[in-house]
Amino acid sequence: MKGHNHLFSSICFVSFLFLCNVGTSEGQKTRTEVDVGVVTDVETTYCNMSLLYMNMSLSDFYSSRPDSKTRLVFHVRDSTNDVIGAASAALDLIKNKEVKAILGPWYSIQAHFLIEIGRKAQVPIVTFSATSPSLSSLHSPYFFRATHDDSSQVHAITAIIKAFGWKEVVPMYMDNILGQGIIPFLSDSLQGIGVHIPYRIVISAEPTDDEISEKLLRMMTLSTRVFVIHMVEFLGSRVLAKAKELGLMKQGYVWILTCEITNALISRMGETGFETIQGVLGVKTYIPRSKELESFRSRFMKQFPTSELDIIGLRAYDAATALAMAVEEAGTDGLSSSKVGARRNTTELEALSVSQYGQKLVQTLSEVRFKGLYGDFHFVGGQLQASVFEIVNVIGNGGRSVGFWTHTNGLVKTLNQKSRSMTGFSTWKDHLRPIIWPGDSTFVPKGWEIPTNGKRLRIGVPIHSSFSQFVKVVRDPITNATTATGFCIDFFEAVTKVMPYDITYEFIPFGTPEGRPSGNYDDLLYQVYLGRYDAVVGDTTINANRSSYVDFSLPYTPSGVGLIVPLKDNVKRSSTIFLTPLTLGLWLISLLSFFIVGLVVWILEHRINPDFHGPGKYQASTIFWFAFSIMVFAPGERVLSFWARLVVITWYFVVLVLAQSYTASLASLLTSQQLHPTITNMKSLLAKGEPVGCQRTSFMLAKARESGFLESNLVPFSSAEECDDLLSKGPTKGGVSAVFLEVPYVKLFLGQYCNKYKMVEVPFKFDGFGFVFPISSPLVADVSRAILKVEESNKAIQLENAWFKKIDESCPEPIIDPDPNPSISFRRLGLDSFWLLFLVAATVCIIALGKFTFFFLKENREILYQRNLQDLWKKFLQPDENSYINRVERCPCSSSQPRWKSLAEKGRQIFPEIV
Repeated sequence: MKGHNHLFSSICFVSFLFLCNVGTSEGQKTRTEVDVGVVTDVETTYCNMSLLYMNMSLSDFYSSRPDSKTRLVFHVRDSTNDVIGAASAALDLIKNKEVKAILGPWYSIQAHFLIEIGRKAQVPIVTFSATSPSLSSLHSPYFFRATHDDSSQVHAITAIIKAFGWKEVVPMYMDNILGQGIIPFLSDSLQGIGVHIPYRIVISAEPTDDEISEKLLRMMTLSTRVFVIHMVEFLGSRVLAKAKELGLMKQGYVWILTCEITNALISRMGETGFETIQGVLGVKTYIPRSKELESFRSRFMKQFPTSELDIIGLRAYDAATALAMAVEEAGTDGLSSSKVGARRNTTELEALSVSQYGQKLVQTLSEVRFKGLYGDFHFVGGQLQASVFEIVNVIGNGGRSVGFWTHTNGLVKTLNQKSRSMTGFSTWKDHLRPIIWPGDSTFVPKGWEIPTNGKRLRIGVPIHSSFSQFVKVVRDPITNATTATGFCIDFFEAVTKVMPYDITYEFIPFGTPEGRPSGNYDDLLYQVYLGRYDAVVGDTTINANRSSYVDFSLPYTPSGVGLIVPLKDNVKRSSTIFLTPLTLGLWLISLLSFFIVGLVVWILEHRINPDFHGPGKYQASTIFWFAFSIMVFAPGERVLSFWARLVVITWYFVVLVLAQSYTASLASLLTSQQLHPTITNMKSLLAKGEPVGCQRTSFMLAKARESGFLESNLVPFSSAEECDDLLSKGPTKGGVSAVFLEVPYVKLFLGQYCNKYKMVEVPFKFDGFGFVFPISSPLVADVSRAILKVEESNKAIQLENAWFKKIDESCPEPIIDPDPNPSISFRRLGLDSFWLLFLVAATVCIIALGKFTFFFLKENREILYQRNLQDLWKKFLQPDENSYINRVERCPCSSSQPRWKSLAEKGRQIFPEIV
């Protein structure tokens, strides 16, 4: 195969020289020859093919312009695939051939030296294959790149990675200027979309198979499965073949090839070679279709039917055309070179002649514009600008186009497709055609895996937790084995069981005497940042400061920090507590109503009812006796008239409601505690300057200081018992007035001390507990999804019941979102609760008295006209002989005499000697 390549190269090279000589002899009589150097690796196939493309370019150019005054004459020098060889060839061409421009070299590292030589001699260097971005930093006006640099494709690669949502990418590149040049641009672009580069694979320019295998085997032990390869074609084909051999071309892997390897690999690889790269994605230079390109393809295929068009060859074709156009535009003036005077101790570079033609040629090259085979040709800043890249997917025996990347529209399926932002509700299917991935899979790889032959995840757990129900680490003194238990541990294990793949891990206690020095939770999380732990499982709160150096999963507990305060009984126990249920106003209105009702009934019954007759003292006592006896039993005095009975019935109802309400209120007051928080919000704590408690190992100490609490007023605690002790003592005995406790702990704490404390406010908004991972860890997304599955299942409820069951079963469920200003549970009864009843009773009394007064005055209007009030009073004291009550048939057993007289008679019968 190597001999065949050398034979083909020799044929191409001889054909090139022959055609050049023929063209020169034909134009000698009419055209001025302009010497142009070509620095390339003569013995390689692709370099000699480029020479053929350049020769065809000159042939087409001059045949289409028979009146041209100049003619390029190529002088080829072999760089021998070496930096020094390329520099030596350029010096020879400038010194001995006095070339006006140099086409080449092939490699970027060779171009560095040639650019300096061209600047010294003022000879333009035009390359069509050196793509390293570092060449642009030399800022030489004599350097022209008839292609784009590698950094221009970085945005296309980044767009592909963003479309599929991969969070980690590993670049694999050659250890030379070509490979290293793209890495800074790729890193910056990936960082801009939040993609992490966990490590890099650097392969030497001429590695052995063992060296390649060693690099690839290391990749298998790591989790990332997305690789970007940037190297030359012959090395890339070796790496990909070895990757296929080692099993890195199976389902789950992603391989993205840069233009450097895609352009050459797809066009030159045989059927056997394609089998090794099935499913890879490649970024390829897009060459627009044109009549000129199709015409050239037809002519090329006739001369070389077994070959395909080569992208670098097309660049060489356009570069030669551009140089011929520039020379023709520059004319023939100044073709001579001025020699630098020979001096002692001067180097060969310093002794170079300075071209008088160079500045004019630089100007005309910068202004060249035409439509070439490679596309629109125009130098901007000394190089071509790439605006479109094609995304190909290797399937079968070639690359299938799945989309394009344009500078204006990003990823699109077709070039005429309108852009669609990836930040909206779009997926990769809106931007690319279906893709077949390695392993003949249509499922998009997630971009990472837990390596089967890798180490188990090292998960740190805190050994000192404020509440052992969340995390508890126990070491067996005999076996020295460590066991971690608690709600957080069980929840993490439940999460791993519902994940779509197995995770092997081990819990490593943080803060053990045998291990690293103990510290707070921030120190524990920092171990993840340092790479000593792969994750942290425990009661670790999510906050902004911590998320700057680690990543958290979704929270799996309630969020926030609660303010816990003691409860006190607001009811004052005393000998006059029986007066407390009613307000003073209600007491006075009730007593006055008793007297008024009794007086109204006496007025209505006095003239018709013997029970309301008798001496004045007896009648006065009857008024009060009748009114107050209604509360406990039926009074002995009968009520005969309709209106008197209506008044009594109304008063009965008022007394019933009032008595029942008083009884219920007094019973509640005497038998139940009226517990209320001593403090209702954080503002009152700050205003009074009272001491508060904070968890010792949490971030709350710093947060409390930021909120305005003095350092001297912050008292740390480490356990629920210590927290209870501080609250029980109070500020007067060295305790605290309140404590800040994270909401996940509140349910546990109040379940034990519900009768003593209450959460009154959530002053700080923080997320709950989350599992901790390194920044951009691919585990975060999968663990978060698994957390949602566990929370939506019965497993979460089972874990809460198992670890957070109330110690005191009489405690109610704690209030997670309490009222910051709780209402008083006991309220004294006032007139506002019974005014309607009193109004009804007063209305009935007024109506009854009004009717009685009206008819009494009507009956005695003669006395009224005489205005004799004394006679009117005497008339009122006399029995009413005309009342309808006298016509009612009475029971024979009843006595007709007044009640007070019957009582006197009975007294004489019982105690005759006293009477």
